[in-house]
Amino acid sequence: MKAYQEKSRNALRSMDVNAREGITEWAISAGYYAKYFAVYALLSKIGVRCEIHDCTIALFEHLFQHRLPPETLSELRKSKSDRIETQYYTRKITIDLDQSMKDTKTFILEIEKTLDRLNKEKTIQLSNELKKLTTKT
Repeated sequence: MKAYQEKSRNALRSMDVNAREGITEWAISAGYYAKYFAVYALLSKIGVRCEIHDCTIALFEHLFQHRLPPETLSELRKSKSDRIETQYYTRKITIDLDQSMKDTKTFILEIEKTLDRLNKEKTIQLSNELKKLTTKT
């Protein structure tokens, strides 16, 4: 868990460096990874390992749908879409980088607060929800 928090912080620093240097597409990409690793740290606390980003995002949205504000839940998926748009397509970038950076920092702070509040009882509760998902027929 701590390793993914560190990865998130490193990606956040990378976002700032790239933005300062005017490298927008990599700043947006690093912002996405900062969010992704923060969520991965959160999920790893309940025992989740997943390398497929869409699965990680879907599980995050499902498990935390009643625990986080809707705008926080949708932010990771939006950020992934922005990353794909800027990394893989050559169209003019229309993303507000300053706003994206603010949103990234707000998102990470919200996830870190959630992680801090995730005590043993809540961790067990989430693990049980996860087990129900994996044992459905």
